[in-house]
Amino acid sequence: MPTTEFSIVIPTLNAAKLLPTTLASVTQADEIIVVDGGSVDGTVEIAKLQGAKVVVGPRGRGPQLIAGADAAQGPWLIFLHSDTELAPEWYADVRAFVAEEGNIMKAATFRFVLDDASPQARRLERLVAWRVRTLALPYGDQGLLIHRDFYRKLGGFRPLPLMEDVDLVRRIGRKRLTILQAAARTSAQRWQSEGWLQRSLRNLACLALYFLGLPVSLIKRLYG
Repeated sequence: MPTTEFSIVIPTLNAAKLLPTTLASVTQADEIIVVDGGSVDGTVEIAKLQGAKVVVGPRGRGPQLIAGADAAQGPWLIFLHSDTELAPEWYADVRAFVAEEGNIMKAATFRFVLDDASPQARRLERLVAWRVRTLALPYGDQGLLIHRDFYRKLGGFRPLPLMEDVDLVRRIGRKRLTILQAAARTSAQRWQSEGWLQRSLRNLACLALYFLGLPVSLIKRLYG
């Protein structure tokens, strides 16, 4: 019976439009778990057709990620957003990372890239690269690779309605976080529809309020 080494966990909510591309980019994974929060657009059916294991979880990215981690069989977990596809070299980068014994108590994330050719997208990518390099704060749309033992030692994701990614990566810490060369190519649809400046400023405001200690439930109202 084949063993499971890498389990990819993808939380979804009405993600039928972009999920097929995401799933197609990670077919080398030993296990793909889609944790759905109540989609009504065919997301679950698409996930099953593409060979993913579907888990129905409570709505909310934090609770869904928790449910996915609990259902995963592999010792290495890769958390990925449903609108993010990994570049083809992701598998080689991941295997190289996990081959280092000391990395069991470390984590890794991918480079942030947008599926948009505009200058605004390139500027945002540079800003994200600066944030990750300077503040060690990658968001969930860059993916997260972490060993199950380290994940549990940190306490895992918390059932937050927002900022669950920042909350966990802060507990990982700068010295235990690696940025892989492979890109996580994320949909720019949110910035395109809401405006590049407006969306970026809202994200920054949410992050600032989180660091000021405002309850996440209130920040979620601002985020939408």
